[in-house]
Amino acid sequence: MRIEMIDMKPGREPSAMNALSLSAVAGERPAAALDEPKPDKPLDAAWIVLEAANDLGDHATVEICRRVIDANLNGKPAAEADLHIVLNYFR
Repeated sequence: MRIEMIDMKPGREPSAMNALSLSAVAGERPAAALDEPKPDKPLDAAWIVLEAANDLGDHATVEICRRVIDANLNGKPAAEADLHIVLNYFR
């Protein structure tokens, strides 16, 4: 795939100014650039939601965030229901 930027001044023929082969670039992108799930994503979200829930006085969500954080610190998986609430809190 190629993307070309062209000069579109009135009265002039389009001319290729710059071309980039995205297939070559896409093959070299690091995994972090792709929106792949990362093990820290739920933990990062739990800390952000914990702060917001504390500010709002949302005690139930604070407890959920603490469970997700504790599970991560203990090397255990968090409950799916807790992860669902944390990851969808701002939606």
